[in-house]
Amino acid sequence: MRRALLILFLCGAMPAVADTLLAARTMRARTVLTAQDVTLHEADVPGALRDPTQVIGQEARVALYAGRPIRPGDVGPPAVIERNQIVALHYRGAGISIVTEGRSMSRAGAGELVRVMNLSSRSTVSGRVLADGRVIVHAGGGQ
Repeated sequence: MRRALLILFLCGAMPAVADTLLAARTMRARTVLTAQDVTLHEADVPGALRDPTQVIGQEARVALYAGRPIRPGDVGPPAVIERNQIVALHYRGAGISIVTEGRSMSRAGAGELVRVMNLSSRSTVSGRVLADGRVIVHAGGGQ
């Protein structure tokens, strides 16, 4: 009985340890991560990612250093639009659809919001990037 209580006490006193995702090597920003670029380490680092599937195929948004934890803001979808790139702008809303050209104000990946300058009107709008590089702008805010 005493031994069982001692075991329960010792088990209860130990903190739970979870796996933390670390960079396996130093990588520059804009590197697309593969399975060989990450490793799991038994440690509990608050705010760090824990699942390799969350980063494999994603692009490093900042430099990642070997042995350091990878956090959600460190990675994102690979860019399909570069800054200053000419893109097709598709306006949709109120039963109409307009297609024109715009210049991207930043890099962005599929699914992300990007600011684009309409080359015809010189106005700046926000739209969602599609996988093929088109930008969809919905009437009333670009969402």
